[in-house]
Amino acid sequence: MPTYHKTGTPRSRPYLLPLIMVISLFFMWGSAISMLDVLNKHFQDVLNVSKAQSGLIQLAVYGAYFLTALPAGYVMRRYGYHRGILIGLILYAAGAFLFYPAAQVAQFSFFLSALFIIGCGLAIIETAANPYITVLGKPEGAVFRLNLAQSFNGLGVVLGPLIGGLVLFGDQAGGPQNGLAGVQHAYLIIGAAVILLFIVFSFVKLPEVTEMGENQAENYDQALTQKTLFQHKHFVYGLIAQFFYIGAQAGVWGFFINYVVDELPGMTNQSAAFYLTAAMVLYTIGRFSGTALLRYVQPPKLLAWFAAIAAIAMIVVMLNLGEMSLYALIISCFCMSIMFPTIFALGLKGLGKETKRAGSFMIMSIVGGAVLPPLMGLLADHMSTAWCFALPCLSFCIVMWYGRKGHKAL
Repeated sequence: MPTYHKTGTPRSRPYLLPLIMVISLFFMWGSAISMLDVLNKHFQDVLNVSKAQSGLIQLAVYGAYFLTALPAGYVMRRYGYHRGILIGLILYAAGAFLFYPAAQVAQFSFFLSALFIIGCGLAIIETAANPYITVLGKPEGAVFRLNLAQSFNGLGVVLGPLIGGLVLFGDQAGGPQNGLAGVQHAYLIIGAAVILLFIVFSFVKLPEVTEMGENQAENYDQALTQKTLFQHKHFVYGLIAQFFYIGAQAGVWGFFINYVVDELPGMTNQSAAFYLTAAMVLYTIGRFSGTALLRYVQPPKLLAWFAAIAAIAMIVVMLNLGEMSLYALIISCFCMSIMFPTIFALGLKGLGKETKRAGSFMIMSIVGGAVLPPLMGLLADHMSTAWCFALPCLSFCIVMWYGRKGHKAL
């Protein structure tokens, strides 16, 4: 958190330009994550992989988060947020450009390697950007700022399924090489855009905001700073909640198209991708409206209510009630909108000088996105696509508990 004068006014302000630049990163990685949900079904069709195998896409990216988050935290503590962001952008661009040779040889394992590198880049960027947003201003506005930034992440999320519907699923005729041409072109453009962003960040200096230590603010809870990081139960429970939330998000988005095509007669990949685009639009609306609601509703209470509705929606999906289940699936995306930033901010609340390290562990918990989708793929292969949504249902129940009880365990 920023260092304050006794009046409570930030010593260095305004932070408008740094906020805008960092928010652009949220938009960028939102599109990267949502592209996975299109690739999941696309590779099933073009490379003839099973649902369980396609879950390895999420494993490659979210597994990279787990392996990279702690080293990224070390980089942030030693060299600052700015250099961490630059390193993340270079890795992201390198992984995107590797899609071109991967498509040439049409090897699923090659794509997984490229996705792993992208995941390493995204992990470093998120390890920097999420806690940076929370400390780039007054501490009481941390949850609001993070939700606002994540709202623009929602705008990026809309792009993935839209690109899939217009480009990838419209380019499958003629076998693997033709089906992968759209992937090549899309990721060449993505790589070029990331390089451009790297150049911009290279020439603009971001302020290094120092987290508040034990004696740097009169209103800081001294008792909290005397604990080690993992003695903060609200932080530990936040890691658990984030693990299951990200697992649920990755699973719902990753098997959205599968569910629509498998369980609703007459649906094509392209039409399912457009429904997923509509769900992402609703997710984005939820990000902005949820951010506005946080002005009037306490963050934990809003988190608990949204998680409860999402869990009920998963039950409707499992019951396989046709269009009603499709609408429930879309509504769940709206409910997920405020979960990540709210859990993140609640988990890091009051950690002072431990904020950077805690942010690294919070990013590591994103490994939930590597665990649940392959398990959902196994359930879909051996039972039905509808029943694989039992795992997100359980996950949302855990998030609801964190909003009601877990965040209070200071």
